Amino acid sequence: MNKTVFSILLVIIGLVLGTLLTFVINKIRVNNAEKKIKSLSEKAQKEAEKVKRDMLFEAKEEAHKLKMEFEKEMKEKKSEMKESENRLIQREQNMDKRDENYQKREKFLDEREEKLQEKITKIQNDQAEMEKLKQEQIDLLSKISGLDKKKAHDLIMKKVEEDMNMEIAAYIKEREDEAKLNMDKAAKEMLVSSMQRFSSEVSNEQTVSTIELPNNEMKGRIIGREGRNIRTIEAITGVDLIIDDTPEAIVISSFDPLRREIAKITIETLIKDGRIHPTRIEEIYDKTVRDMKEKITEFGNNALFELGITRVDNELIETIGKLHFRTSYGQNALAHSIEVAHLTGVMAAELGENVTLAKRAGLLHDIGKAIDHEVEGSHVEIGVDIAKKYKEPEVVVNSIASHHGDTEAKSVIANLVQIADSLSASRPGARNDSLENYIKRLEQLESVSNDIKGVEKSYALQAGRELRVLVKPEEIDDVKVHKIAREIKEKIENEMQYPGTIKVTVIRETRVTEEAR
Repeated sequence: MNKTVFSILLVIIGLVLGTLLTFVINKIRVNNAEKKIKSLSEKAQKEAEKVKRDMLFEAKEEAHKLKMEFEKEMKEKKSEMKESENRLIQREQNMDKRDENYQKREKFLDEREEKLQEKITKIQNDQAEMEKLKQEQIDLLSKISGLDKKKAHDLIMKKVEEDMNMEIAAYIKEREDEAKLNMDKAAKEMLVSSMQRFSSEVSNEQTVSTIELPNNEMKGRIIGREGRNIRTIEAITGVDLIIDDTPEAIVISSFDPLRREIAKITIETLIKDGRIHPTRIEEIYDKTVRDMKEKITEFGNNALFELGITRVDNELIETIGKLHFRTSYGQNALAHSIEVAHLTGVMAAELGENVTLAKRAGLLHDIGKAIDHEVEGSHVEIGVDIAKKYKEPEVVVNSIASHHGDTEAKSVIANLVQIADSLSASRPGARNDSLENYIKRLEQLESVSNDIKGVEKSYALQAGRELRVLVKPEEIDDVKVHKIAREIKEKIENEMQYPGTIKVTVIRETRVTEEAR
């Protein structure tokens, strides 16, 4: 029991001692902390005072610096203001001098105006005096000559008119000769150049086509029993079949190249097929017509490709292709149109015109011939309607309307189309012409000039390319010769249709013959 009490006492003593020790330690720590805080506070206070002193010093330096800059700026402003003031003073002085000069100039102008007014008054007085003297002289001249002013004026004007007529006629003749020389030379050079740059084969279309047969037996099969096959072919195709004694050949005759070509292809296909009877003939014909439509379009596209023309309606392309199967005096219409387009384009390039538009007008100038057997009217009227339908340019429409002279040509390109059309139609071998038409044209050419007063005889030369006219020298003088030549030219242009150009030569000569015996 004593040990237990002793242990408890020891524990209590230990607790007391621990508590006291803890208190003492905490007290020491608190004292140390207070000392440290006091030390830090003093140190912070010293640092704050130091920072305060530094800031005050910097503020004073900044204030001094700003003051110096302000003073410098004010000094510069004062200097600028002084310079501006000096400039204003100088400008004011200049304005005063200018005003003074203006006043002097105004005074000088006033004086000059007064002098001019005096001179004008003097001139007017002199003119009045001159008019008076002039009238006196006129009255004196009238009294001496016995003519009044109006009669003298009429007499002088009549004399001047007579003199001027001779001078004008001589001047016109001289200028016409010079212009014709230069114009003919330039035109011939351009036409020759155009024809040299484009040349095509001379077309020679015929009205018949020959089909070779594998043997003479095929003739009988084409004729058929009691002629039913040949009647069917002729009825469907619209051509005439000529089957004579020519060995292994038959002839297709038609003035329509398209029908003739369709019939030829149909018969050749039937010969290869071997089955020749009316039903088969109709089938082959229908197929050939469809194929020919594609071929016609191909002809149109080839023509456009050759000329470099684009943006053409598909229906118009087909119409262009149909020209391949149309002829004029034996000349293929499509070949003629392509040739005209080339010639027009070459001449347009020489003159600086639109080449593409010129080729388009040349190609379409005879487009009416493609369907003139289907539609009423001349090929010119039909062509104009086609061009308007497919909204072709106005230049193209006018070129179609005027290429035969029915309408006035309103552009250079329209005139070029006329020239190219005449060149293509008039070149040797291009067209077939009968002797009857040839003689009729020469007689008409000679009769045009024979109707003119003063003409003695007329002769058409060089196949109608030149007309020589002999005039009566006792009735026609040298001045009137030019008038007659021009009158004949205008009558030929207005009354005749002809390819190319016609040269008119008027001859006046006096022959005196004496016979010595």
